[in-house]
Amino acid sequence: MKLGDQKGALGTASLTALALVAFAANSLLCRLALGEAQVDAASYTSLRLVSGAATLWVIVTLSGRSKGQKYAGGWVSAAMLFLYAVSFSYAYLTLDAGTGALILFGAVQATMILAGILEGHRPHALEWIGMIGAFCGLVYLLSPGLSAPAPVGSMLMAVAGIAWGIYSLRGRNAGDPVLATAAAFARAAPFALIASLALIAHIEISVRGAWLAVASGALASGLGYVAWYAALKGLTTTRAAIVQLSVPVIAAIGGVLFLSEAITYRLVLSGSVILGGVALAIWGRDYALRFRPETSGG
Repeated sequence: MKLGDQKGALGTASLTALALVAFAANSLLCRLALGEAQVDAASYTSLRLVSGAATLWVIVTLSGRSKGQKYAGGWVSAAMLFLYAVSFSYAYLTLDAGTGALILFGAVQATMILAGILEGHRPHALEWIGMIGAFCGLVYLLSPGLSAPAPVGSMLMAVAGIAWGIYSLRGRNAGDPVLATAAAFARAAPFALIASLALIAHIEISVRGAWLAVASGALASGLGYVAWYAALKGLTTTRAAIVQLSVPVIAAIGGVLFLSEAITYRLVLSGSVILGGVALAIWGRDYALRFRPETSGG
C-alpha cells in the first residue's frame, strides 16, 4: 500500500470512529431525554435539527465555505434526515431500547446492503459471515430488553432505518461534507418546526430536556454527521452498513462510563462477538483476495 493510500485509509478509519461515537452519543442523549420524559418527541426533533443547523451555519460562515459556493446536497437528503429524526423519536415512545435498536439496525443493513448489491457489489462470503455474526452478537446484547414490539412503533423505527440508510447512501456523492450536512439540516429544520406547531398542545419541555436535545443536535448530530459524510467517501456501501452494528456496543460502553451502568458478562461477550464480526466483514474480503492462491496456466 502506498503512503498516500495509507494516509487515506487512516483518515477514513478516524472519521468513521468519530462518527460511530457520535451515533452512540445520540442514542444515550435520546434515551435520557425521551426515556425520562424530559421533552416531547416533536420538540426534541425540532431542537435537535435546529441546533444542528445553527451550529453548521456558524462553521460554514466562519470557514468561508459559503462564499461563492452553492449548498451541496438536496431536498431528498433533507427529507430523509427529517424522516429519520422524527420517526426515530416517536418510535421510542412505544418501543424499548433493545427492540428499537434491532429494528433500526436491521432496516439500515437491509437498505444499504441491497443498494450495494444493486450497484454491483456482491458481499464476499467472509463479509456475510462477519455481518451475520455481528448481528447475532447484537441480538444477544439486547435480548434481556426485547419484548413483543408495538406495531406502530415498529413501523416508525423501520421507516427511520430505511430513511437513514438512504441518507447515508446519498452522502457518498455529496461533495463537501460540511456543506452537504449543513444544507440537509437547514432544509430539514423547517419540517420539524411545522410538526411541532401542529402538535403544540402536546409540548412538554424541561430545561434538562432542551439541553439534551441541543447537545444531540449541535454535537452528536451536526458534527457527527459531517464526520460520517466525510468517512463515506472511503467506505464501500457494504462496509458503511456493517460498521454501524458497533454503535450499540459503543453506546453500552458509554452507559458504563457516564451513566454508572454495570459492566456485565453479557456486554463483554456480545461486544467481542459484534466487534469481531465487524472486523471480519471489513478486512476478511481483502485478506481472502490478497492471499488467494494464484492459478497457473496449463
